[in-house]
Amino acid sequence: MRILGREDVAAALAGLDATVLDAVRTAYTLHGQGNSEVPFSGFLRPPGDSGSRAITLPAYLGGPEPVMGLKWISSFPANVDKGLQRASSVQILNDLDTGYPTAVLEASQISASRTAASAALASRALHGDRPVRTLGLIGCGTINRRVLDFLALTHPELRTVILRDAVPGRAETLAVQLAAERPELRYATGDLDDALRADTVSVATTDSTYWLDLAAHPDRPRHQVVLHLSLRDLTTASVLHAYNVVDDIDHVLREQTSLHRAEQETGHRRFVDAEIATVIGQGKAPATERSVVFSPFGLGILDLAVAQAVLKAATHDGIGGDAEGFDPGQHRVTAAMAGGAA
Repeated sequence: MRILGREDVAAALAGLDATVLDAVRTAYTLHGQGNSEVPFSGFLRPPGDSGSRAITLPAYLGGPEPVMGLKWISSFPANVDKGLQRASSVQILNDLDTGYPTAVLEASQISASRTAASAALASRALHGDRPVRTLGLIGCGTINRRVLDFLALTHPELRTVILRDAVPGRAETLAVQLAAERPELRYATGDLDDALRADTVSVATTDSTYWLDLAAHPDRPRHQVVLHLSLRDLTTASVLHAYNVVDDIDHVLREQTSLHRAEQETGHRRFVDAEIATVIGQGKAPATERSVVFSPFGLGILDLAVAQAVLKAATHDGIGGDAEGFDPGQHRVTAAMAGGAA
């Protein structure tokens, strides 16, 4: 079994963003064609800690290179205050003939990359030919940092990034770091109104209180795209007044997401206008004057697609190692019979 630890995955991902983007696009397309299996995610919440959770995402992705596996990811928001990453994750890939595990990868970087790549693809598809010159990042953590990487690929016309975080100092710190990494862009920090004046806005926070009312910010531009990545920021009214695009309607209307609450309030799902695979397939932006909100639940097929790309790159470059003893071995009776023993 192939083992890729944190540094192995980081090395394999270096320079791989364009490949990751293509892998996520292909996964969405295959899913839209029905060429996938995505059981509902399972949630485990430690007793007495309402903000933390661990999630299982089993999935199968078909196509010319089918792959099957499981992501096990935990989200403990209090980690951030200790200088630790909020999320940790392990990705397992399984052989399609035997079901035996073939690879285990440290997957927090894979998870962040697939989330950011899906957001960037959505922004490009939902804007169509309209240029995106300004980006608002609400929440200055790992996800939005990666969102910028992929939006720079899908929107080469991007010029200005406005950063906002509820914790004082975080936006300023990230702005300095980004300026050193991508000096071709202009960075500014501001209040919520400033960030919400951007062409595309990515909301990736650890807040689950449905605090963001888009109607309270009337200066937002026409045809704005809001990437609602943390899923529990928008008020129900914001959802109901938007043009809503999701990755999978059955998945996103669960677990008290903003859209789930909107369904509970209205008793229907008619406020969901499209799935992202359909928009990508049509090749043009939706014809609407409403703000467009993309709410991706995060499908396990995306993790499979990116993990497969990472594993290929690592194997090609000799990154990682092998470990024995992670299969159950031979069946004593049937192996003896196959070998002709009495």
